[in-house]
Amino acid sequence: MTRNTLPALVMSTITCASAPAFAALDAAHCAALKDSAIAYTRIERAEWSDGNIAADDMAAFTGGSVRAQKAGAHCLVEGEHGARTGADGKHYGTRFQLRLPSDWNHRFLFQGGGGVDGFIAPAVGNAPWQQTSATPALIRGYAVVSMDGGHPTPTPDFGADQQARLDFAYQSIGKITTVAKALIQAAYQRAPAHNYFMGCSNGGREALIAAQRYPLEYDGVIAGNPGFRLSRAAIAEVWDTRQLMNIAPKNGKGEKILANALTQQDLDTVSAAVLAQCDAKDGLKDGIINAWENCDYDPAGLDLPQEKIAALKAIFEGAKNSHGEPIYSGWYYDSGINQPNWRAWKLGTAQDGKPNANNIILGSGSLTQYFMTPYNPGFDLEHFDFDRDPAKTYQTGALNDAISTDLSTYRAGGGKLLVITGVSDPVFSAKDQRDWFAQLQQDTAGTDSFARLYMVPGMTHCGGGNAYSDFDPLTALEQWHDHNTAPEQLTATHANGKQMPLCAWPKIATYTGGDESKAASYQCR
Repeated sequence: MTRNTLPALVMSTITCASAPAFAALDAAHCAALKDSAIAYTRIERAEWSDGNIAADDMAAFTGGSVRAQKAGAHCLVEGEHGARTGADGKHYGTRFQLRLPSDWNHRFLFQGGGGVDGFIAPAVGNAPWQQTSATPALIRGYAVVSMDGGHPTPTPDFGADQQARLDFAYQSIGKITTVAKALIQAAYQRAPAHNYFMGCSNGGREALIAAQRYPLEYDGVIAGNPGFRLSRAAIAEVWDTRQLMNIAPKNGKGEKILANALTQQDLDTVSAAVLAQCDAKDGLKDGIINAWENCDYDPAGLDLPQEKIAALKAIFEGAKNSHGEPIYSGWYYDSGINQPNWRAWKLGTAQDGKPNANNIILGSGSLTQYFMTPYNPGFDLEHFDFDRDPAKTYQTGALNDAISTDLSTYRAGGGKLLVITGVSDPVFSAKDQRDWFAQLQQDTAGTDSFARLYMVPGMTHCGGGNAYSDFDPLTALEQWHDHNTAPEQLTATHANGKQMPLCAWPKIATYTGGDESKAASYQCR
C-alpha cells in the first residue's frame, strides 16, 4: 500500500520549487534539491556522492557499521527543520540526513537513532544488530533518512526545554517523515510505494512510535530491542544499581567498586547453572535456551554468598516499591548473563569510585534531566524513593513510552510489524516485551495478520551474547509485502557458522533430527 499523507501546501510548494520531472536522479537534479522550499526547513547540503560512506561513530548506539561502507551513487541531502532558541537559551531544531540512490527501488526507510539521540548517523539503513550481515537498505536501493531527535548533542540536558522533550519523545519522527517524503517526491516525482521504519534500542522505541502515532505514514516497522517503556526501565536501572552497590566490595581507598559486585566467575556460575537446568528443554543441549519461557530457574541453590544470591533475585524479580508492587518488569534467567554486554550495562569494568556501567552513565542523567518532572539535574539518585519518586516520571512517560496496543488503523492500512528482542537484554526486559505483545494480541483484532514477535535466546542488547544473532528482518518484511509471505521464522546464523530458525512467538525452534548446524533440522513448534 502506498502511504502519502503530506499536506497539500507542502507538496505544492516542493513541486514548484524543485527541478522538473526527469527519468533518473543525477548530480544536477540532486543539486537542485538545495533550493527546495519546505516549511520551517533549511536545506544546507545537496551533493552527489560516489557512494563512499564513513563509519558510524555512534554505532554502539545505532547498530550501524563500525567500518566504512560502499553504496551506489546517490544524492546526499542534509538540513534542519524547526530551528529555534529554546527556553534554556540553547539552539534547537531537528537535523537530518537523507540519502537518495540513483537507482531507487521506490521504497523509503526511516533509520532509528539510539541512546538519547543528539547526533546524525549515516543514513544507510543497516539492520541494527551488531552481528548482522544483512544488506543495508541504501545498498538495496532505498531512500534512507536519519535524524538527531531534535537536539544537537547526545546528552539529556535538552530536558530543560519543553519542546525538545516533545521532539525527542515523538514529534521529530513526524516532522522528518514529512520533510523526507517531500524531498523524495521532488527528487523522483513520485511517492514511495512502501514506507518503513527500522531501529534498535531507542531506535526500536521510535519504530514502535511510528506504528502507534503515525499509522498512516508507515506500512512496515522493524522494532529491535525496543525501549518502549523507557521511563520505567530508567527507574529499574537505579534499582539494579542499588542492589549491586549494596554488595560491592571496597578498594584500598574505601570506595565501593560496582564492577566487582559480581565477578566474571560469579556470572559464569549463574550462566552455567541456568543452562544446566533449562538448555535441554527444547530437545537439544547446545548452549541455547530456546524454551526460555519454561526456564523456571531459581538461584537459591547457587554456590555463591547469600548476599549475592539475594541481589540477583532482587534484580531478576524487577523493581518494586515497599509494598512489593512492581514498578518495572522482571527478567528471564538466560545464558547471556555472563556476556560482556550484560556486564557493560549492569556492572561496568571501572576499578575506582567512578562506575562506568551504562545504567549509570546513560541512565542517571536521562532519569533526572528528561524522565523526571521537574527538570532537576542535581537530584541525588542515591536517595531515589521507590514509593514516592516514580510518579515524577509519569508526565514524560506519557509522551515517550510506546505502549499503545491499539494498532487498528495501522493494521487496516496494510501495515506490518516485526518486533525482535534478546532474551538476555540487560536494559529492556524481554519479559516486558513479551507481555506487551500478548496485550497487543488481545487489544487489536487480527494481530496475526500483521505482527510477529521474535525472541533471540542468549542475545543481549541489540546483538551480542552467545546467540544466533545474524538475521535479516528487512528481507522478511519485503517478502511479506511483496508476496504476502508471513515470516513464521527468520533464519539466523551464529558466529560459529551454525544456523537455526528464530520462530515467531509463541513457537520455539525445536530440534527434530539431522545436522544440528542446519536450520532445516529444526521446526517451529
